[in-house]
Amino acid sequence: MKLILRADVENLGTLGDVVEVKPGYGRNFLLPQGLAMVASPANLKVFEQERKKLQARMDALRAEAQGLQARLEALDVVIPMHVGDNDKLYGSVTSTIIGDALAALGVEVDRRRILMDAPIRTLGEHPVRVRLHASVVAVVPVKVISDHQPVVEEEPAETAAEAPADASAEASVDASAAQ
Repeated sequence: MKLILRADVENLGTLGDVVEVKPGYGRNFLLPQGLAMVASPANLKVFEQERKKLQARMDALRAEAQGLQARLEALDVVIPMHVGDNDKLYGSVTSTIIGDALAALGVEVDRRRILMDAPIRTLGEHPVRVRLHASVVAVVPVKVISDHQPVVEEEPAETAAEAPADASAEASVDASAAQ
């Protein structure tokens, strides 16, 4: 089945390419999704008229994906996990957990767009790829830490000692202002 691509399709082609695909793939996926149209002389003429609009839309989607790529690569994604002896994780970090962590940071990414060869099963920093567009892939640094990290209490104790002194000074200023 010969089709004209109306959008960039991963592992197939780019906008405007005439490709040969199996009938089921074209009929059941590409045509209903609006990603392609049947290659005929009449459709070629129609496509040439639509080409500028489709190219502008694809460029806008690519630019939006590149903006999101910059935001994702600047994030510090930290995922606390329960660990046992020898820092071995109970379970593993999957794309769903990473998607939830990104959502908590204010970036909504479909978990199916998170590309992982295998789930993460060790502590440390791991690069995770996220496909945002057919030509844009962001690499997000994901740091997996233990949920039982030792808590340092020294700094809050010093600030707690300073806070009452400041509070009594404010109280004496408030009392003198009231008189």
